[in-house]
Amino acid sequence: MEGIELLKRELSQPKDIVIFSHRNPDGDALGSSMALKLYLEKMGHTAKIIFPSEFPSIFTFLPKTDEVVIFDFEKEETTKIIEHAEMMFFLDFSSLDRIDKIGELVIDKKVTKVHIDHHIDPEPIADYVLSDTTSSSTSELIFDFLNELDSNKHMNEDIAKCIMTGLITDTGSFRYSTTSKTFHVASELMKYNLDLNYIQNKIHNSHSEKQIRLLGHALNKRLEIIPEYHTGIITLTKKDYQDFDIQRGDTEGLVNYILMINNIKVAALITEQPTIVKLSLRSKGDISVQELARDNFKGGGHKNAAGGHAYAKLDSVVNKFKSILPFYIKA
Repeated sequence: MEGIELLKRELSQPKDIVIFSHRNPDGDALGSSMALKLYLEKMGHTAKIIFPSEFPSIFTFLPKTDEVVIFDFEKEETTKIIEHAEMMFFLDFSSLDRIDKIGELVIDKKVTKVHIDHHIDPEPIADYVLSDTTSSSTSELIFDFLNELDSNKHMNEDIAKCIMTGLITDTGSFRYSTTSKTFHVASELMKYNLDLNYIQNKIHNSHSEKQIRLLGHALNKRLEIIPEYHTGIITLTKKDYQDFDIQRGDTEGLVNYILMINNIKVAALITEQPTIVKLSLRSKGDISVQELARDNFKGGGHKNAAGGHAYAKLDSVVNKFKSILPFYIKA
């Protein structure tokens, strides 16, 4: 990170620090944020995490998740924390609109800001930036940052567990977006007495009966295959949300099941929310769903994992998605 020596000096005295990550936080958002919080506390700082919305309950096995402040439920508390902040960290998002209305509260705040992220096209929102689009996850970058900060002097099992959770979730258990460096970081983390089977079980084998029944419904009743474009689409309607009492996090990972089908190269989960239609996109190989989301659905992300949204009816969004496939995928 450019300017790391200056940042080290700023962090040499105890500070009130706030860590932000994006709406609908996933394992990488939570893992990287919690790892940084725990590390900063070891250094003598006061560190708080603020998310715009709640995170999936499967991640409550990580330490101190009960201390996370959720803006949707705690607006006054969020405002107070930001008012007292002496430093801010922005993790796992490329622009302030990814933290919704919180962005309006922090944009003019005159404190040191640090941005650590692996998404494409980061906006200039901080004084110090660690950005690497080749990194598997923001959690991997947090490991790098802590190493630059003081050679991971305060690393322990809890912090390593948080970083490993981010690595596992953002790489699909090391199936994609990995480099030799990713495996090197994972190897270093294993030195801290991690129980990898425990972590994997908590992430992948902690679903509710409702989530499994929803999965069956989605694959049986809501899956459409477009063979000429090697694409699969799952749509979930408002009625599905009511019938299955779908809550935040219940659809996590659903889109990945489409890619398990032979010859499918693009997967889309398109969900009808109360006021918006959201798209979660995945792909294999050289097909960029990031470009598709950016160009057509005000979204973005990574080459093989992206998302977007539209203020339109579900049918029209699905039809638009189908109509643009020829421009991104060869028949």
